This record gives sequence, C-alpha cells and structure tokens, in this order.
Amino acid sequence: MKRKADTQSTGRNGKGIMKKRAKTVRTALSEEDVQKCFRKGLFAEDILENYTKEYADSEPYKHSVISGLINDDLLRKVRNEIRENVQFTPKETDIYKIHQSGDLANLDGLDDGALEKLPSLLKLRDAMYSESFRKYVATITGSGKLSGRKTDMAINVYTPGCHLLCHDDVIGSRRISYILYLVDPDLPWKAEWGGALRLFPTKTFEDEDGVKTITPTPDVSKIIPPAWNQLSFFAVQPGESFHDVEEVYHAETKKQLEKEGGRIRMAISGWFHIPQIGEDGYIKGEEEKWGKNSSLKQLQGNPDAYDFPKAQPVTIEFPSKPEEEKGLEQEELDFLLKYMAPTYLTPDTLEEVAERFMDLSSVALDGLLSSKFSDRVREYIEAQEAKNLPESSIEIEEGQWSVAKPPHKHRYLYMQPSLSSSQEDSSDDNPIKELLEVFLPSKEFRKWLELATGCDVENYDILARRFRKGLDYALATGHEGEPRLEISLGLTPTPGWGADEDEEDEEDAENEEEPENEESKPKSKSKAKSKTAEKKEREPESEEKEEEDVGGYEVYMAGDDDTDDTDAAIYRAATGEEDDNILFTMPASWNKMSIVLRDSGVLKFVKYVSQSAKGDRWDISGAFGVKFTEGEDGEEDMVPLGESDEEEVFNGFPDSEDSDSD
Repeated sequence: MKRKADTQSTGRNGKGIMKKRAKTVRTALSEEDVQKCFRKGLFAEDILENYTKEYADSEPYKHSVISGLINDDLLRKVRNEIRENVQFTPKETDIYKIHQSGDLANLDGLDDGALEKLPSLLKLRDAMYSESFRKYVATITGSGKLSGRKTDMAINVYTPGCHLLCHDDVIGSRRISYILYLVDPDLPWKAEWGGALRLFPTKTFEDEDGVKTITPTPDVSKIIPPAWNQLSFFAVQPGESFHDVEEVYHAETKKQLEKEGGRIRMAISGWFHIPQIGEDGYIKGEEEKWGKNSSLKQLQGNPDAYDFPKAQPVTIEFPSKPEEEKGLEQEELDFLLKYMAPTYLTPDTLEEVAERFMDLSSVALDGLLSSKFSDRVREYIEAQEAKNLPESSIEIEEGQWSVAKPPHKHRYLYMQPSLSSSQEDSSDDNPIKELLEVFLPSKEFRKWLELATGCDVENYDILARRFRKGLDYALATGHEGEPRLEISLGLTPTPGWGADEDEEDEEDAENEEEPENEESKPKSKSKAKSKTAEKKEREPESEEKEEEDVGGYEVYMAGDDDTDDTDAAIYRAATGEEDDNILFTMPASWNKMSIVLRDSGVLKFVKYVSQSAKGDRWDISGAFGVKFTEGEDGEEDMVPLGESDEEEVFNGFPDSEDSDSD
C-alpha cells in the first residue's frame, strides 16, 4: 500500500525554524570534514565487508544495523539543537500517530540567523548525503548509485501512544530507507517501552496456473529496539520491505514516566533516492521505470485472493415488495423483543429514527440490545478477555476466531456466520454467534432496518470483529459500487474510549421501559463532539492527567478527488472546523448501533487500538445492499454519506433518561 509522507515545514503555530525561505549558497563539506562526522574507523575496508556480509545474510529481508554511526560529540550537539530550536507538528492518520518536523531539505532555505541555531544538524545532513557515505550504503546494499541532491529526511518524535503501522515504503524514487536514533544518550532505551522497528516476513502463494503472489504475514519476525546513535536501513522493495514502528507504550504512573525521561523516541528518518538529472549515475527514464515496476510488483499475482476475511454476501430470495404493509406484525415484534430494547420497536420511535436518517444518512442508537440479551453478550466478552490469547496468529486461526490479513491493510480477529447453519443450530453458549446467525440475518431485523432507513434490503454480509489492544486496526479502504447501508453494533464493555459517559452502567435498567414522550426524542450533536468533549469545554481545566487517546474509533471520511499525489487517508483528529473531510465517527462503545448510508468513494477505517486501552474493541459490522424507496415525486429521497453538505450528524439516540445536562 502506497503512502505519501505528510511532511510540513512549520511548527505548531506556523513559525517553526524549519520554515523554507529564499535559498542561499552553502559550501559542501570537504571529504576530511565528512570523515570526522562519523565514528572513527567506520570506513575501513574490513568494517565495510562485515556490514556487507551481515546485510546479505539478514532476514526476513535484507537490512542492516550500524551502532555508533556518528561522531558522538556531533550527534549530541544535533540532539540539543533539535530540542532547543525545532518545533514539531502532531500528525495522525489511519496508519500513524507522530510528531514531525519539517523536511530537512529546507535547511538550505533558512536565512543566516536561523541557520546559526542549527549548524550541527546541517553538518549531519550533508554528511549523510555526502558521496562517501552514499557509496558506503550503496556498497552494503548493492542498490546502485544514490542521489546526493534529493535529500529526503525529517525528525520524527514518538511519545507514548505514537505508532506507525505496516507498510513497505514504496513511493516514487525511494531506493534506501533509514532511521537514525536520537533517543536519550544517557538513559538507555528499554525494549519494554516499545518503539521498535519491526520487520514482517512474507509468504509466497502459487495458484493452479502457477501464478505466484507474495504477501506479508500478520506476525513480525525481527524486532530492532531503538538505541542511541544507531542506524537501521534497508533497500525499499515493492511487496516485500514491510515494516512498522511499534507503539511507544505508556508508563503505569506519571512518576515512572518522568523517571524514564518521558519515553521520547526521537529519530531522523529518511530515504536515499535514485540519482536525479545531472548527477552521476542518472539514467534517463529510470525513475519512471522504477515507479512503474514497483506498482506492478506490488500487484503481481492475485493479492486479493489472499486477503481475509472474504466477503460472503447473502442475497435475499424474497425481498420486501413496495406495496406490502411496512408495519411490524405481532409475531415479528415477539421475535425482535428477544434481542432489542422495546424503545426501538414503537412506531413513534421508528418514525423519529427514520426522519433523522433521511436527513443525515447516518444515525447512532444507544442501548439497542435488550437488557437480558446484552447481559449475555457482556458476560461472554468479559470471559473471553479474561483468557490469555496465543501470541501467534497461526494458533488463533485454529479456533472460532481468525486473523484478518494482510497487515498492510488490516489486522483483527473476526468471526463469520456459518451460512449452512439454521437458527436451531446456533449455540446458546455464544451470543456473538447468535447475533451473527440468528438476529441480524433474520427477516424481522431486515424489516426493522427498512422501516428505520426507508431503504429496501436486497442482500447482507455480517462479520463479528475483535480489535485486540496493542495489535489491531483496519486501514482506510474505499467502497466501490452502489451506495449501501453499513451497520456497526458496538459491543465494547470497557470504559475510556471517548464515548458518552452516560451510556455505561445505567442504560440496561431503562431499556426495558418505554420512554416518556419528550425523553424518547433524539437529540442532535455536532459530528466531531461527544458529550464528554462538550463537558470539558464548559469546565475549567483540571490539574488531573488528561485521559489518554486509546484509538479504536471508526471513521467515515471523504476521499480526495483533486489529486492522486496525496494520501487520501490523512486526517486531523478532533480539530473541529479542520475536520471537513470527516463525515461520521463512532468511538468504541457498549450496546450502540450506528447505521450509515455509504456512497462509493467514501473511506472507512478503525484506528489502531493502543495497548493502554482498558480492554479490546468488539463490534459486529454489517453491509446491506439496498435499493431506494422512491418519494412522492418519483425521485429518490436519500442522499448517501459523502454526497451531502450537511454538517450535523445525529449521534446519540437516547435511552429513556438520556439528556445533554452533563
């Protein structure tokens, strides 16, 4: 999966020292000065031969680690200059969460006054892109000549909670990827703090026609923890050089974190590129050929055949007819009452939900499941979380749950319904399976869904998911084809996910009672604000520690149609007016169902779940193929999510005592 680096040249307030200005001519380092920038003896023939051999013998793909790369005095000066003079921008997408400087190529554009504050950083950059070191790296990797003109490096800081998920670094003319660590030189980094560079092995599949496909496995096989003055690097290989950066884990206490220096993983990350026009080694058309071959290699074989889970849509043999009576019959109500709160089965409530959905193409319903059935679900999930899961994905796949793969697209545990089973076959011991095979596929639920949305359901595909803390996520993917209904039934019993605080413990008691008139009406909220956020805005800042962002939220986001050069998955988390591309967001929650009419091109992802979460994220996700009911004028009334200019998203249909009073 290709990802474009989202680098910026300014700090938080747009006044960072990395801001680019008119270029001035800088004198290149002499060969003697270059040699002094690195550790003594690095360029010796025997040392180079050892690194070259280690690189050739490395697994799961060729890589190298050089300890003590830079002259220690110089690198300490670089670190101090960065800490004192460089500002960082917090950035978050579906694939990463980091703090980043501007592109260090922009150092050439600083005026003399600004550059005086970063002399060591400039020297380091020029030394690393010097002819001597480029030749050194090219010899080790066998990559061929590398560009000294196209510098591509930035300073990345990972604080607790930051991470970078699985990818292969294949973008444009990149040839070598590297990381130079600037962690505290006087406080050795501990492996249990996280932040390691992790490499994924690949597996080759061959189909009946002899076509081979390479895809990464869900489990890493090489872990390289950060260390002061350590350089890790590897050749960028399409479809093979898959890696991630392990989350930097939170400390148990604030006191412990302070003792450990805040667990600040600072590093200079970058790439060496193919030689550019006018450079030694430049070959006309090589960069274009490299990019084309990279794309072809990423797509070689049939990679979709080895993506899991597989869609298994079920076509409805006898769909509802427009002329049929749309109300729920008594037998249908009796069935639904086994699973659903009575609140959502009354005509008035259904009409209110339908009106909201028609207006916004999305709705979220609190306390959907009945108290009795939700108690069974909670008991099951809490029992599952009490068990120790196998560390290997292969072992997990032998049970009821399987692992979603490949990891550069998604990783989570999933369970699909058995399409051959009947309602009588579903085990009473597993309420998740009962939701998958009895309740959600039932004609009664489909009829309720049609009444709640004004759409006619033609097919469905349902999946239970468990996102394990410290492991799992689903990167942004698009939907091609006709608009469809997508449901997500949140079944996460643990707190601390950013969901509304008033839905945790008291909802079950009210679910079995029909609400009073005013209390039964839905209340609208801004798409980017929960009640918790609104409460924080009204209250003065507390000295208490701010609640950690543990991820696990599901996001619907408009794709970027303007250009193919930008990563459409980039977003800014919870920044109000800047979140224009966020169409709908749903935190991990307990007993809450979202219903979204998703249009073609709308991206969706589930953010990586931090290890500091109090539990795993559980849900049941469903896609329902639909046709639209025509309005009185003969035209479709519904506007799918992604086509409407509506800013407001209804995200909190209340149980009987829901209010905005907090």
